Amino acid sequence: MSLVKTWYSPESAADKFGIGKAAVLEWVDEGLVRCEREGGKVSFVNIDDVRLQVEAMVRQQEK
Repeated sequence: MSLVKTWYSPESAADKFGIGKAAVLEWVDEGLVRCEREGGKVSFVNIDDVRLQVEAMVRQQEK
């Protein structure tokens, strides 16, 4: 059993990394970030997936 919170609202995930909610939702649309939907709307995203995308974005900007 994990003691770490893994699912965040898209807004909370974006705030946690200082990025826009739109970027998080774009990654969901691209299939890069897992999500849970309620009524067809993204309600939660996997923070580990978001972290990986943020790290990739930072590496890309460093080039």
